[in-house]
Amino acid sequence: MDQRIHFTTLATPDLDAARAFYRDGLGWTALLDVPGEILFFQIGPGLVMGLFDAQKFTEDLGHDGGPAKVSGLTLSHNVDGPAEVDAIVDRAVKAGATLVKPPQQAAFGGYHGHFADPNGVLWEICHNPGFSIADDGTVRLQEL
Repeated sequence: MDQRIHFTTLATPDLDAARAFYRDGLGWTALLDVPGEILFFQIGPGLVMGLFDAQKFTEDLGHDGGPAKVSGLTLSHNVDGPAEVDAIVDRAVKAGATLVKPPQQAAFGGYHGHFADPNGVLWEICHNPGFSIADDGTVRLQEL
């Protein structure tokens, strides 16, 4: 198996709230939108994030019971500087996110803040000066 992921699919209790937040609030463009079922956004080269109605997610797995939940997961977005962290966190909160951790200096030497989308998915918006992407797409991480 190749060491890569093409889709990240999240169980989403309120697909309409997710659509309003990501598409309308943050200005993202949907790759595919199937109302009442799933919403896809391309989030990087060859990488798609799916927001799947939580009950349908559970049924798709062949499980009985209540809807699946997302936990123990943080999606991270690295940006060019602290001002951009502040701006994105502010925009997300204005679009309906809950502020979890205000932007601040991080223990690793960067600057970051956290918010939860309307369905509780945690996001970290970060300026990590030790993170870079080479021309060939390889991620480089340096200890600060």
